[in-house]
Amino acid sequence: MGDYQSALIALLLGYLLGAIPFGLFFAWISGAGDVRKIGSGNIGATNVLRTGKKWAAAATLLCDGAKGAAAVLLARHFLPPGAEIVATVGVVLGHIFPVWLRFKGGKGVATFLGGCIALHWMAGLAVATTWLLMAIGFRFSSLSALIAVALAPFFFWLTGYGAYAPVTALLALLVIVMHHANIRRLLNGTEPRIGSKAKGER
Repeated sequence: MGDYQSALIALLLGYLLGAIPFGLFFAWISGAGDVRKIGSGNIGATNVLRTGKKWAAAATLLCDGAKGAAAVLLARHFLPPGAEIVATVGVVLGHIFPVWLRFKGGKGVATFLGGCIALHWMAGLAVATTWLLMAIGFRFSSLSALIAVALAPFFFWLTGYGAYAPVTALLALLVIVMHHANIRRLLNGTEPRIGSKAKGER
């Protein structure tokens, strides 16, 4: 199998896993309806939490993270070395731009974290811990995510896995861009805190 073929398979594998809309599914079976019509309109765990269905939000968080990890682990096991990097890109792109939902998905945070943990557990755990501590301290999911993903490349470099730093830097930039509206609200003081049931947020 050639390098280009392996890369294409890894990208497709990651994308198809990433495009599974767990948030949409769990919100629906919880009785909350279409999560795309609530809050920010995206299918991530933070927006699912705004439905008031905490178990659905927790399930979304875990499954979105799991698909990020699964893409990396499957590519690492079945494809040549380096394919896991491409799979990481694919799974985050799939979550953010799922073809089944007209390319309007989530913002990629949980999937990014899951991918980081699978790439190297120590660096990934540092990213996840940063998110958790920031969330507890500031109660803003978006701010916590922005800080955690921005530090991800540094954590990979610090733990001796600097080869993963460039791709995590690029994906972190994408996740930050997807939070442009959140950044604007953080700056003007209108960003909702974790668990709030904000209406009309887009």
